[in-house]
Amino acid sequence: MNDKGHHLILGELEDIITGETLEETHDERFRQEIAARLIGSKGYTRGDIQPRRPLTVRVDDKCAVIKIDFGIVLNGRNGMIVKYGPGSLVTRHRPALAAARMLVPYQIPVVVVTNGVEADILDGTSGRVTATGLDQIPDREHLLGIMANWHFSEISAVRFERESRIVYAFEVDGSCPCDDTICKL
Repeated sequence: MNDKGHHLILGELEDIITGETLEETHDERFRQEIAARLIGSKGYTRGDIQPRRPLTVRVDDKCAVIKIDFGIVLNGRNGMIVKYGPGSLVTRHRPALAAARMLVPYQIPVVVVTNGVEADILDGTSGRVTATGLDQIPDREHLLGIMANWHFSEISAVRFERESRIVYAFEVDGSCPCDDTICKL
């Protein structure tokens, strides 16, 4: 076992989606359980799920790249993101919503915030909690139904800049110094 900051490296594991070898940490174990749930009981294919999606965040002269744990793409459209983080869910709502307004040029309909034990499912536009619990994450058919009635409104440049500031404050400035999933440029 290695110790990298506060992240205990327990060995290696195989990513259930990509087959890549990853460092096994407690956080990665939770991510893999979420991935298994998405593929298993939620009916998504490996091709529907984009793990570790990079998101470039710029604020004034500062720039960083963070990772969105899972992006779900159906019929060529981003329908849902899943953002994992240990601890309290409510503190993760706003930065996850902001990320869902930055990842692509339109509003992503569903935002899931989870700590691997609990989950809040948020409406991408209003930020309202529409359901709670890992079992309530929309399955593939439910998400397709949501997307069929969604307008995929374009995010304005002003809104994008504001959302970028929120993501930067929460995910970069507020991150642990030993978090190696964030790359400051």
